[in-house]
Amino acid sequence: MGTLAVKLPESLHAKIKELAQSEGISINQFLVLAATEKMSALLTQDYLEREAMKGKREDFEAVLKAVPGVEPEEYDRL
Repeated sequence: MGTLAVKLPESLHAKIKELAQSEGISINQFLVLAATEKMSALLTQDYLEREAMKGKREDFEAVLKAVPGVEPEEYDRL
């Protein structure tokens, strides 16, 4: 495991400590989870952008044409 020293403003440190305690975890665990969530979001965005670049407009339109023209179920209406 790597070690990382981070300088935080007191107010941020206090809020992280408070939130970690309310979750019943250590500050270290809280920060690991926060970094993991952020990294996951960024990697997912990158992945989706790469996949979107592979798409073709004509393929998208072909799929849309295959969708039946029926009214949505009541529970699916906006």
